[in-house]
Amino acid sequence: MSAEYAFGVLFAGALGLDIVDNAEDTELYNQYFSKMLHRLDVREYYHNPYFRNIKIPAVTIGSSELKYEQYKPYEAFVCNDILTTPEGRLIPQIGFFETDFRFPAVLENNRIWMTITPNEIETMKEAVAGATGNVLTYGLGMGYYAYMVSEKEDVQSVTIVDSNEDVIRLFSQYILPQFGNAHKVRIIHADAFEYAQQQMSQDQYDFVFTDLWHDVSDGLDMYLRMKTYENLSPASRFMYWIEQSILCYL
Repeated sequence: MSAEYAFGVLFAGALGLDIVDNAEDTELYNQYFSKMLHRLDVREYYHNPYFRNIKIPAVTIGSSELKYEQYKPYEAFVCNDILTTPEGRLIPQIGFFETDFRFPAVLENNRIWMTITPNEIETMKEAVAGATGNVLTYGLGMGYYAYMVSEKEDVQSVTIVDSNEDVIRLFSQYILPQFGNAHKVRIIHADAFEYAQQQMSQDQYDFVFTDLWHDVSDGLDMYLRMKTYENLSPASRFMYWIEQSILCYL
């Protein structure tokens, strides 16, 4: 049997589904699991430009710690935004690797807060592709989005707004110097919502990307609040991290 099928059967069992004797569980499995589970190739993600060119040291500043974490073989994790089918089904996207996968992470008070995993890579592809001209991004993270758009020839500048001084120091000292186009990057230590209300329209950005939340649970209210500032910059194009998942919850 394929790795995907074996993983799917085990995953269904872990979720308490009986896909042999329970007709409803079998139907659920057949409708959802083939579109939900994905075997991923570590080579594809290790070939990503950020993974190839940026090396992450193990270092701590304040309550923020920079280090590598890892997924174990066959460990399930969210790997992309929610898939919406024409029939209205909402299908989470779950991935797994067949080998270990190491990824950079920032921990806040020993809790994983920011990572660069397949989920971040896949859910930012559209925002990376759409960025042009003078780009503004709310939320620094580990600089993945800033790195990817700074490598584009049609991006002239990348302005990052973040309120976490420790994360800014980690990024500025250990990650930004590795950027091939670090001269394009400007970091502003400020509250994102205050900047959006008071300064964003004056700086005239072509593209604005917001990534302030950990997931939908803490992002829903921030997403709705940031949307209210779009009318202050009518010439800008706005995009939001995991917006499809947020809209599904709305």
